[in-house]
Amino acid sequence: MPKMKTKSSAKKRFSTTASGKIKSAQAGKRHGMIKRTTKFIRDARGTMVLSEPDTKIVKKFMPYDR
Repeated sequence: MPKMKTKSSAKKRFSTTASGKIKSAQAGKRHGMIKRTTKFIRDARGTMVLSEPDTKIVKKFMPYDR
């Protein structure tokens, strides 16, 4: 049986924690920062952990990254 392929887009955007949760960068910070509030920019700093439904989808894209 051949190995399953990992989605290249998923491996670039997501990483797995030791407990199996999926980390990703905060959305909405690529451009247009002038119109964003200071509170939004401050709260969107760093990374976030995906919700359970989103984690299921991403884990299908990365079968060997568990």
